[in-house]
Amino acid sequence: MKTLTVTGLALACLLAIGNVDAKPRTIVDPEAPRALAVEGPVQVQWSDPAQFTELRSSRNRWDAERGDWVVTLAEHLREQADKKLPEGQKLDVTITDIKRAGDYEPWHGPNFNDVRFMRNIYPPRISLQFTLTDSNGQVIDQGERKLVDNGYLFNSSLPSNTDPLRYEKRLLDDWLRRELKDERKTAGL
Repeated sequence: MKTLTVTGLALACLLAIGNVDAKPRTIVDPEAPRALAVEGPVQVQWSDPAQFTELRSSRNRWDAERGDWVVTLAEHLREQADKKLPEGQKLDVTITDIKRAGDYEPWHGPNFNDVRFMRNIYPPRISLQFTLTDSNGQVIDQGERKLVDNGYLFNSSLPSNTDPLRYEKRLLDDWLRRELKDERKTAGL
């Protein structure tokens, strides 16, 4: 009986110690990554998410900073760019700002504090800087882009999609489709 009690007490202590480090994951955590691991021809990093419009102007900052949505968008960007990037080219992207589609409207009452309302006045916006280079390291294109989709609610193919980041992912996909064209020449030529 004593060994069972001691074993149970030891197990409870180990669980308590393990939970000391367990805290809710947020994108503004100083230990959270600010870049995807280096692999392949597409590198994606981002500025401090605490400075993103999504958090600075959120009416529900706690809900806005929860989860790994910045990492998820960066992974999506890398995956899609990797498919479109011609052999030998490299793309380096820094996401500098994100404002997700929709917004919180606290005036609806406490039951709606965590509901993101999708209205045409809350379009998704992403700002980024990029450098596209060829196999010799020569710059093909570079610059800053401010992406916005004012008609995000009018795409008939998305209503059945339940991905909470579907509008932001489509915004990135549209940018890649425009930016990574086959007929590109070296910058300045």
